[in-house]
Amino acid sequence: MKKSKQTRATELEELVEKHPEIEFVDAIFADLHGYIRGKRFPLGEASKIYTSGVQIPDSSFFLDPHGDSGDPCGRGFSDGDPDSTLKPVPGTTCYVPWGAGNGAQVLVELYKDDGSSNYVDPRRLAARALEMFDSLGYKLRLAFELEFYLIDEKLDTRGKPQFPDFHGDGQGEIQTQVYSLSDLDQRHEFLTGVQDACRVQAIPASTTTSEFSPCQYEINLRHTDNPLSAADHCSLLRRVVKEIASKVGMKATFMPKPFFDYSGSGMHVHLSMTDKSGENVFRGDDEYGSILMKMAIGGLLDSMPDVFTIFAPGRNSFRRFVPDMFVPVNKTWGFNNRSVAIRIPAGPDDGRRLEHRVAGAEANPYLVLTAILGGIFHGLTNGINPGEEKSFVNVSGEVDESLPLEWEKSISVFEKSEFAERYFGSEYVDLYCAVKRDEVIKYREYIADRDYQFYL
Repeated sequence: MKKSKQTRATELEELVEKHPEIEFVDAIFADLHGYIRGKRFPLGEASKIYTSGVQIPDSSFFLDPHGDSGDPCGRGFSDGDPDSTLKPVPGTTCYVPWGAGNGAQVLVELYKDDGSSNYVDPRRLAARALEMFDSLGYKLRLAFELEFYLIDEKLDTRGKPQFPDFHGDGQGEIQTQVYSLSDLDQRHEFLTGVQDACRVQAIPASTTTSEFSPCQYEINLRHTDNPLSAADHCSLLRRVVKEIASKVGMKATFMPKPFFDYSGSGMHVHLSMTDKSGENVFRGDDEYGSILMKMAIGGLLDSMPDVFTIFAPGRNSFRRFVPDMFVPVNKTWGFNNRSVAIRIPAGPDDGRRLEHRVAGAEANPYLVLTAILGGIFHGLTNGINPGEEKSFVNVSGEVDESLPLEWEKSISVFEKSEFAERYFGSEYVDLYCAVKRDEVIKYREYIADRDYQFYL
């Protein structure tokens, strides 16, 4: 996000001066599931966003995937559904280039009546974790990578997603051409639309690649020294991708495993750490980095079971964790190895960084950031050894029994975790688990097609 010394109200005034066609402003935020929600204000009333703020129920931040409130922990119906105040994040007011082209948006975050942070807001949770990490005197540079599928606007006759008919022959795309440039050329309208929208909204989108499955793509974001901004970029990029896909007659999905026989979609996080002088303290005498890097990796691996539900929040998330699919199924690390959970990418030593490869593409980036910040803090302050490195060998077939690779188990582990309570707070842990358990119950109310195939 662009930095500005101007008042927040002036942000909107300057944007309207540049885009006089603007008629409304959306005050937007990401809920527990990472879904973008918010309120829309006519331009003539939008200044209140920047002055008194926006009133909204706390429960808006912990709705289920369908947008319903299950009254978790007695919050929503039992307590009268009280409001808190949304306030804008400075420097995030921007033009919305899709739809009718007459809108603007601004990121907002939640505060209590006394002006203190309201930690039912995932962005405020991440900000608190970042303050804790900053007390060590180090700074992180990080960036997210997102994988996703393009699918047809319509479901097939069985109600399942299908690949778009790009060639007009009545058949959806079926070929896998990883790193294919001609594949990117054929999606030129969509990809150009995404890049243009990102440029307008100051989202630092970078490299795009055609991934390991038909119609699967990855878009990288450039590194930033503001971790909260990095999570903002990830959250807003998902919105851009979905909106532009709709604009060109398709849908985009960040569902981690929409097709059983094809690759899952992940959210990878690249990060390095610098000292007060700006030197990369992950660099070492060899490709495995410094002792600080190893302790950071140790903390991330040690805490991984505790926060696995953050990286894999839904039932479909666990379909992604299949052996030998470049998805981590154990607590491993290594150099230049995509089968491990924490990878050290190849490259010059002064650019040494780690890649966290666990989260699915649907995960909430602010909660993922909170878990990663907590894991690194845990590793650095406790001097945790990451164990033996694994390089130049496939370890993705070795399932680690200590990882809760089942949906309900991961929720229970998070609920009982002292690590989770320390970095997420007991209030949020309780709310998160209540929302997820309600989701489990609702999921079980549906009878799957396979039940009929096996047992009818």
